[in-house]
Amino acid sequence: MLCPAACRIAVAMIDYARLEAIVRQAGALAMAHWPGHGHAPEVWDKSPGNPVSEADLAVDAFLKTELGALLPSAGWLSEETADHPDRLDRSLCWVVDPVDGTRDFVRGRPGWCVSVALVSAGRALIGVLDAPARDEFWIATAGRGATRNGRPLVASTRGELPGARVPADSLPRIDQDLTMVDKPNSIALRIAMVASDDADILATLRWGFEWDIAAACLIAREAGAEVTDAFGQAFDFNKRDPRAFGLLVTAPAIHHAAVLRLAERAAKLA
Repeated sequence: MLCPAACRIAVAMIDYARLEAIVRQAGALAMAHWPGHGHAPEVWDKSPGNPVSEADLAVDAFLKTELGALLPSAGWLSEETADHPDRLDRSLCWVVDPVDGTRDFVRGRPGWCVSVALVSAGRALIGVLDAPARDEFWIATAGRGATRNGRPLVASTRGELPGARVPADSLPRIDQDLTMVDKPNSIALRIAMVASDDADILATLRWGFEWDIAAACLIAREAGAEVTDAFGQAFDFNKRDPRAFGLLVTAPAIHHAAVLRLAERAAKLA
């Protein structure tokens, strides 16, 4: 197992141009199946209401091969690959969602992306999102900031919760004082909206998976957003159980109020 110093060296030695090319190629592969470009991919349900398409599997296989060649020492955790416990013995692990936002993807809508994170010691070191249907490419490295299409990101600086912009189709009564903005199906893109100051808050009260959020959470954090689970605690990635309960990404000044709001909402649901 690599020590933390060796992990930093390994990351420093990554060919970022090659990493970007790999993720962009993965996005192009997904686009070659996307109904929004007139294609008709095979789609089925992994479980009721949980669709997957041939694009998910094709992109997953491509990324597993190419990222494995880029950094052979890293483990692998992906939504579309059977999990193997040997990733837990690796100091580095790729955490991947080949198509985040599959519902938008199969409907020909642009609210999906390829999500790739490199994780060490429970923390994301690199996060990359490619949303080719939106002409957006996001990347962040821990301690070095985040960009979208090459431009540095500065997250929302909103100072009060009422009126905060939230990606949503509807709002529960407790959140009627918030302002709805466009909601892509991809939760990674919704997180990134806070990073790019297109939203002020993204909150969930449900179980999710590391591959949905690892890359985008780093992008948001490096842009200056506050990023925690629903209880206000930091995320750990590459856990034995790769699930997390809830998500809260906000402008820093409203995070505490948002934690209290989520607790109130959870109490009403209990």
